[in-house]
Amino acid sequence: MRGQIIKIVSDTHWVFAEKKEYACKCRGIFRHNQIVPLVGDYVEFSEKDHIIEKIEPRKNSFLRPAVSNIDQAFLVTSLKEPDFSTYLLDKLLIWMELHQTESIICLTKKDLLTEQEIEKLSPILKYYEQLGYTVLYNTDILKIKKLLNGKTSVFTGQTGAGKSTLLNKIHPDWDLKVGEISKALGRGKHTTRVTELFLLEEAKVLDTPGFSALDLKEYSPEEIKSAFREFNQYACPYADCTHTNEKECVIKQKVLEKKILKSRYQSYLKFIERR
Repeated sequence: MRGQIIKIVSDTHWVFAEKKEYACKCRGIFRHNQIVPLVGDYVEFSEKDHIIEKIEPRKNSFLRPAVSNIDQAFLVTSLKEPDFSTYLLDKLLIWMELHQTESIICLTKKDLLTEQEIEKLSPILKYYEQLGYTVLYNTDILKIKKLLNGKTSVFTGQTGAGKSTLLNKIHPDWDLKVGEISKALGRGKHTTRVTELFLLEEAKVLDTPGFSALDLKEYSPEEIKSAFREFNQYACPYADCTHTNEKECVIKQKVLEKKILKSRYQSYLKFIERR
């Protein structure tokens, strides 16, 4: 039978298949071959013995948190209290690009901004839209619900950005508090936080303690460079251009011409410095 791992507690893997949950163990050969199942994995398992026989190829996978097959990430980003940070937003965007995961920028606390602040922010948000990212507000509930349908999604972002508030708006009956998605859905509050995939109507939402300490050090400057969408729109004279000290760098020129957002370029420099 084919199913999907929705939770892992110790060596018990909860697999959802045909509207039922199965508490499964893995074949011993998994450990022998150093195969580590992840929440989100699609698997083949024995309905009779509750043994996972095979893990299907993954669309993507993350180590922190240990999950796989994520379609999209809602990057919940505060505009005020805490203040809007292009650096933190870029870090999340690049992290998701490196994991082949589509990003949706979801802005919160617009009501706390002055008209002048909104006007100043507008061209920055428009720039991200021109890169192909969906940019919306936490008040766009119908749009968010539509984007959730048929996808496996994760909600992440800076502390205090309003992730739980947003999830409450999507499903008011959840009455969520921070870290209590499981309790709201009738599964009991975690005594220790575990990553769990919840099946919500036509959507799948990942409840995870992770994505809070992203580290780009494991990626080479070339990989980070390739994750900046705008960099791929221009060709430098040298294929191995690092976009740092090269005199004829087209990317640096486009920054001067304001074709590339200066803050994005500054984020790139920080990312490759802190490897």
